[in-house]
Amino acid sequence: MRILLLTLITHLPDPVTGTVEPRHDRLRRVIETGVAAEELGYDGFAVGERHERPFISSAPPVVLSHLAARTSRIRLFTGVTTLSLLDPVRAYEDYATLDQLSSGRLELMIGKGNGTAQRELFSITEEDQWERNRESYELFRTLWQRASEPTGQQNVTWSGRFRPPLDDAEVWPLPYQPQLRVWHGSATSRASVDLAVEYGEPLFSANVTYGIEPYRELIDYYRRSWAEAGRNPADALVGAGTAGFLVQPTSQAALNLFRPVFDARSAAARAAGLPSPWRDYTDFLENSSALVGSPSQVIEKVHRYHEAFGHDVMHLSADGEGLTPGQHRTMLELFQNDVAPELRRLFPSRPLKPWGTTSTTPTTPSEAHHVSAV
Repeated sequence: MRILLLTLITHLPDPVTGTVEPRHDRLRRVIETGVAAEELGYDGFAVGERHERPFISSAPPVVLSHLAARTSRIRLFTGVTTLSLLDPVRAYEDYATLDQLSSGRLELMIGKGNGTAQRELFSITEEDQWERNRESYELFRTLWQRASEPTGQQNVTWSGRFRPPLDDAEVWPLPYQPQLRVWHGSATSRASVDLAVEYGEPLFSANVTYGIEPYRELIDYYRRSWAEAGRNPADALVGAGTAGFLVQPTSQAALNLFRPVFDARSAAARAAGLPSPWRDYTDFLENSSALVGSPSQVIEKVHRYHEAFGHDVMHLSADGEGLTPGQHRTMLELFQNDVAPELRRLFPSRPLKPWGTTSTTPTTPSEAHHVSAV
């Protein structure tokens, strides 16, 4: 199993002290956490994209470019890139540049990923957001694939519904990687799944807000659709998120430290008039995807979710909510020392392939769900 740290760069009062970190410090802490993730052996670091409070993650390529300059090995992910909001040409230019600066360490997650405030900011309607996502990805993908074309055949002619057409256009730079792995991020909508299947690309399930069932249903739909499209079931690659992350040497220590985080989240949801799917803290710990507990408890929880999802990649929160910087670093070390090796032993990762390339060994759907290495 490959393990990523992910941040949406929330900018909120600390759930324990109530203090609000200066924005400069908050952004710098993201970079330092990414550097620590590489030092400790995590597989990737992801930065989400949001354009509304309480997030300050509106420019993932800027943040990831800074991290690229401070690291040399760790994979750099978006989580997600909201292509329905962006000019795909400008998004391509940003990420092709980041890919060059990072020597080909970029992996993209794309998705609709926008609420009412973001749609209004970019004049996007709820009715057209999925079609914008699809069209933007079509052009983004067309631009990226030019890296595999012979020199002199890299201009683009294209037309669509939402963006002015391109007529024999030059768009630079070319990326470092001729082929880019693109993940299709989704919470519960089948639109992202359908796009992933159409292009033969992996799915990343958010797996954050609810219990396991809606996410399992979506992943099962992905695998069924993949097979029905005539694709090799062994190539249906899945990632999954987690709703919280706090591992400690003992269960009680973890539960005590995470309790203020849960209380702060619950209070914020009530203030926003949002219903909670959880009866109480105990229900959240048992039935959400949060990994809160001792190393053995965390391993058991991941095992339970892996039985449902068969996922190869998992993301954990990079934020260290409710922890001091020292406690956060110690926790990241504990996970890598006591949890990650066992997860990698139980669920060894298959080779990951870009742009919908396929394996040569046929696998049945039932085998594909449980396959760990190919």
